[in-house]
Amino acid sequence: MLYRTVPKTGDNLSILGFGCMRYPSKGRGIDEERTIRQIRQAIDGGVNYFDTAPVYHMGKSELILGRALAGGYRGKVRIATKLPHWFVSEPADLDRILHDQLDTLLTDHIDYYLLHNLSKGGLDRLRPLGVFGFLDAAKKDGRITNAGFSFHSNVQDFKEIVDAYPWDFCQIQYNYLDETSQAGTEGLKYAASKGLAVIIMEPLRGGNLTGRIPESVQKIWDGAPVKRSPAEWALRWIWNHPEVTVVLSGMNEEAHIDENIRVAGTAAPGSLSAEELATVNAARDEYKRLMKVGCTGCGYCMPCPAGVDIPGCFAKYNTYNLFPHDKAIKFHYIMRHGGLEEAKSNAGLCRSCGKCQKACPQALPIPVHLKEVSKEMDGMIPIAIPIFKGALWCMKKFGRVRRFVTGDRSHA
Repeated sequence: MLYRTVPKTGDNLSILGFGCMRYPSKGRGIDEERTIRQIRQAIDGGVNYFDTAPVYHMGKSELILGRALAGGYRGKVRIATKLPHWFVSEPADLDRILHDQLDTLLTDHIDYYLLHNLSKGGLDRLRPLGVFGFLDAAKKDGRITNAGFSFHSNVQDFKEIVDAYPWDFCQIQYNYLDETSQAGTEGLKYAASKGLAVIIMEPLRGGNLTGRIPESVQKIWDGAPVKRSPAEWALRWIWNHPEVTVVLSGMNEEAHIDENIRVAGTAAPGSLSAEELATVNAARDEYKRLMKVGCTGCGYCMPCPAGVDIPGCFAKYNTYNLFPHDKAIKFHYIMRHGGLEEAKSNAGLCRSCGKCQKACPQALPIPVHLKEVSKEMDGMIPIAIPIFKGALWCMKKFGRVRRFVTGDRSHA
């Protein structure tokens, strides 16, 4: 296993991290015994960074991770978990949620604590609730060691959040298809230039880059100078970047754990040859050729007078069409653009003013494409958003937040 150093602290983290969002299932629930064996298999193979969150597996992810780290394993790893800030409505909620997480994880401290899925709007809401003072106090009294945030919005907002607080680390989505999406390469390099460790999530696009590979893409891999699985190509491409600290993998098959650990033993920065990089670039270009909308995510079309997140909507639409078997993509679109936390930014808001089309370097017929996106993606927003907001209200009103957020054992 190779390790990389956190710039601000000198902490050595395994370049392969274990993502705890996709535990193996058994019946309608989690196969807890197998999950614990897999977690310990990864630790025995050198993995020392485990990423979870209260909402993963409806509160059970933290609970099972805590149990898996009993018997001496806790001292071998760094736990990363997240503050679900949408449950925070008053300052006291910050300490209460953290207290419950420590209890659930069976530990007295969290090594890497993130504000989950932070956006500019989310940060603006959290500031007056004293979130920065809370992080300072929790670091001072030892409940958390490093403070960070995870992110899924645009690079401009990403830079503003990076500059808002002396973060120790951040977590971004990054893979060879997302060089210009969300924080992208620009955000990766910006965070690293500020001394932040950068944790990478979705290196395989939720498994889509290793699942049903388009025939034309598979031909590129088959013709490569070195024979590797699509997963190994994707992981090595990310580890080739020296700015990357850890790459998270949602490993729920023993063979995948072994393969990833093997690859993580040799994937040093700058280790890919020019010919190997050309192979990955060819696969990337073929995926993009298959996309419905030729948007590069440059952002010249923004801001939209009607409030549409044009690059964001196109990115989700393209992903949905590339991987139609992945039902989570449309859900993510609804949650991101449907108005759950911030103002709506879905494609259906388009008024066809044409301002975006004039600014587009690709000369794309953006209003036409937005109508296509809205037809395919917007239908469930009027139903899903009220239901989700109602569920959040009920959990807060009737005291069920703790059970959902932390998997509280007293309610099991």
